[in-house]
Amino acid sequence: MKVLLSIKPEFAYKIFDGIKRYEYRRAIFKRDNITRVLVYASSPISMVIGEFEIEDIICDELSSLWQQTSKYSGISEEYFYSYFNEREKGYAIKIKTSTQYQNPLSLKEEFKVTPPQSFVYVE
Repeated sequence: MKVLLSIKPEFAYKIFDGIKRYEYRRAIFKRDNITRVLVYASSPISMVIGEFEIEDIICDELSSLWQQTSKYSGISEEYFYSYFNEREKGYAIKIKTSTQYQNPLSLKEEFKVTPPQSFVYVE
């Protein structure tokens, strides 16, 4: 099964450039059979621009999470801590392989869903 994640365009493109190998989340999906992520680049792109395979999901205290993932975070330490504002733990989705689509997909036409705040399950 796949999930569709809403990701800011600047970070989404870093995933496909290989700069960002971890996608951070304050909350993670409950189902354990998720193997792939569809990347919805939020406004102003507003399209599904690719997907990636999940290698692992790390849940840890923020200082440890940053220490493990910072080299390939694609973000600054300041942004990391502001994103996880007032949380003790966070999640990092480790990206195994990624594929950027030649032709981005429309969320409404292809998937019949509205842009998710965080994520949505897709078949």
